[in-house]
Amino acid sequence: MADVILFDLDGTLVDTAPDLAYALNLQRERHGLPALPLDDIRPFASHGSRGLLHKGFGITMEDPEFDAMRVEYLALYDEVFARSPVLFSGMAEVLAHIENQGLQWGVVTNKPRRFTEPMMQVMGLSSRAACVVSGDDAARAKPYPDTLLLACEQMTVKPQQCLYIGDAERDIEAGRTAGMKTVLAMYGYLDEQDQPEQWGADATIDKPLDLIALIN
Repeated sequence: MADVILFDLDGTLVDTAPDLAYALNLQRERHGLPALPLDDIRPFASHGSRGLLHKGFGITMEDPEFDAMRVEYLALYDEVFARSPVLFSGMAEVLAHIENQGLQWGVVTNKPRRFTEPMMQVMGLSSRAACVVSGDDAARAKPYPDTLLLACEQMTVKPQQCLYIGDAERDIEAGRTAGMKTVLAMYGYLDEQDQPEQWGADATIDKPLDLIALIN
């Protein structure tokens, strides 16, 4: 049994896709484009602004307009990111179970701290989490292990004591490189091109409540 349970944020702990999509559609409207359905955007919600801008505008980081579009998107998201984030169904029970077992849990996300911190506060989770590490808190974000190792330092635990749950390949890669056991959240923001069976997670779960059996 792990002593510490660490969660990715978007697509694992919290469903933020509706607000990420809303900001993208605001940006598309600004550029004279029609809104995209949420179901079309949802699989890209874990890929940050890079994935969302590729979906919304067909651009990549190599395109000259990418940086300006990213700044514009983040400014729009800054206005709406707290509209409707919710814990995934069953996650409230999972967090309560972890706490009732006397274990600690935390968040390690690639989301910038300017969004992570207020979102955790809005959802009433800041005081419950033993650590909250954002993508810009370390030199390198996931798929590198830096932020996960920083979480261990903050909690004074070893990576081998931790279980990391995420919904993207970079989550599993970062957790494995850090020396943690990893769990892939199949209910998250996976798209049809993903090949999760090749990512090497120690376990997979179809819904948050499946975590309880892994924690016990």
